[in-house]
Amino acid sequence: MKVFKVFVIMLLAFFTLGSEFTQAQTAPKKGWSKKAKGAAIGGGAGAVTGAVIGGGKGAVIGAAAGAVGGGLIGRNKDKKKDPVRYKNYAKK
Repeated sequence: MKVFKVFVIMLLAFFTLGSEFTQAQTAPKKGWSKKAKGAAIGGGAGAVTGAVIGGGKGAVIGAAAGAVGGGLIGRNKDKKKDPVRYKNYAKK
């Protein structure tokens, strides 16, 4: 009886793993847009630069300026990459 249970479990596992229902998903992976990446990188770089140059207040000002600048640069990259998608997104 024990051998039969093991055989049935192995048989079910074989059919489950080999079926079409367990295929990998083909949907594209969603990630950060270039605008978001630019804002994050710009904000970090601005904070570090501002802290080195101006201390505490400089870090805050640098982070804000870097985030805005990085976001604008990334937005332009998004616009060039896929203008139709950008237009649909901008309407929201």
